[in-house]
Amino acid sequence: MPHTAPFSGDSAPVPARPAVAVLGPGGVGGLLAALLSRAGHRVLCIAGEETVRALRHDGIRVRSGPFGDFTAAVEADTALREPVGLCLVTVKHTALDAALDRIAPQLLDDALVVPLLNGIEHMDVLRARYGGRRVVPAVIRVEAARTAPGVIEHGSPFVEIDLAGPQEPLAPLTALLTAAGVDTRVLPDEHAALWAKLAFLAPFALLTTRYRLPIGSIRSERREELTALVEETTAVSRAYGGPADAAQVMARYDAFPPGSKSSMQRDAEAGRPLELDAIGGALLRAAERQGIQVPLTTRLVTELAAG
Repeated sequence: MPHTAPFSGDSAPVPARPAVAVLGPGGVGGLLAALLSRAGHRVLCIAGEETVRALRHDGIRVRSGPFGDFTAAVEADTALREPVGLCLVTVKHTALDAALDRIAPQLLDDALVVPLLNGIEHMDVLRARYGGRRVVPAVIRVEAARTAPGVIEHGSPFVEIDLAGPQEPLAPLTALLTAAGVDTRVLPDEHAALWAKLAFLAPFALLTTRYRLPIGSIRSERREELTALVEETTAVSRAYGGPADAAQVMARYDAFPPGSKSSMQRDAEAGRPLELDAIGGALLRAAERQGIQVPLTTRLVTELAAG
């Protein structure tokens, strides 16, 4: 392990140059693993046997507009077998429970755990397993897809991560990610960070998947439905202290490359399990707790669940 410098505040220490574990090197995790490796970090990717074989043999191959095309060498194993300074959890919510068996809690005693999953309900699962002090609320905004084990297509012109917590204690982690090329900022409120992501993601995921269309077609052909859905999600977000500006969300959709697809849509196209419950289901449960009516969300979730 590299030398560990003090990490001020109540959070765990973060090494100045930590070994980084990436649980689930798919589209998001694979891109981050490659960027961190290229920045000089020792990266341990934790995955299934097929992916482990590919990463050990070929590394991670990235095709990206902002970062160029490059190959990054990483270590890979089916389980974490040594302590690390940082663990990025980047699996799909549908695979979370099984994936966590690959990371023993005692190996993260001196680590921060940064989950970059869709939805909001995974935070309780991770805190129960690894301890609330270790887990840093975070969200990522990026379009990245794994086209084969170890092959990553980065389609968006950005990679943005929001961390939630006190600014000063999270400064080393922010610097680490920023140096790797990730636009990283710290927000003071966990609810604001998580709901900003869900209020944006849910309409994107539900509509692109339901109608099998990229965002450009959704915002032109089904704009009224998109607007109504954004109004529902921001109403729920407002109730939990999150962002509530529907116009701002719509402006972000309008700025997206027209061919952009949600990860849920890509999963549907590939016949993989959908994160429908983690995204749509979580939104419905949150709305019900606040007594907020979300008829369009309810219809879309029901239709998608029916196949």
